[in-house]
Amino acid sequence: MAAAVAALQQTTPITFQSRSPPLSQLHSKPTTRLSLSSNLKIPKLTIKPLLRRRGRGGGASGAKMADSAAGSYANALADVAKSNNTLDETSDDVEKIEKIFSDEQVVNFFTNPTIIEEEKQKLVDEIAKSSGLQPHVANFLNILVDMKRIDLIKEIVKEFEVVYNKLTDTQVAIVTSVVQLESQHLAQIAKEVQKLTGARNVRIKTVIDPSLVAGFTIRYGNSGSKLIDMSVKKQLEEIAAQLELGDIQLAV
Repeated sequence: MAAAVAALQQTTPITFQSRSPPLSQLHSKPTTRLSLSSNLKIPKLTIKPLLRRRGRGGGASGAKMADSAAGSYANALADVAKSNNTLDETSDDVEKIEKIFSDEQVVNFFTNPTIIEEEKQKLVDEIAKSSGLQPHVANFLNILVDMKRIDLIKEIVKEFEVVYNKLTDTQVAIVTSVVQLESQHLAQIAKEVQKLTGARNVRIKTVIDPSLVAGFTIRYGNSGSKLIDMSVKKQLEEIAAQLELGDIQLAV
């Protein structure tokens, strides 16, 4: 790991550029950076912590080791970004990487042991060029290929977001709705989450879910541990429970 960090820190100097725009064209989990001002009225919010299930089985030790390795790589990348004063830009690049590696064909290519390292590094170069990745981020991907740890990329992405949020005092809120909400409504939601958490910054990620019927839900906190449910689906479920119609499935 020390060798990986040292190699990452030897990347060429970076020319600072304006931040790339949010990936608003993506259907799943676009990130919105917002100014906190609008006229949307939000009723009194009820916060419900989610219960966590404890894992079972003999794979827990291996999972912890993978998490530890992913966290180490994520911290190394964050350290380089801080030293280059490109933490926000690096966060944008990590979001691009997350999108790219959501394609299973890409994952299978990089994790295929029969494909030589040079071919994988060639694809990294193509990805870096087409996505406009910063040199140190492209170098980071090449290090993962070289050390045969590219299989950890999804975990590294998650860990980097945790590190980034801590460094910038940022709270992530996932807003799920039937249709895309207007930016002013998302801004008001961000403002309410900021009040609830006391965070300096709030980043909104949006998800579309037609099953909610109408309204929206908000998840925030540690790994989405807190829930604000303002959906019509939830209201219908509560009405059904009050009328002892829990076994009846409501069709809309």
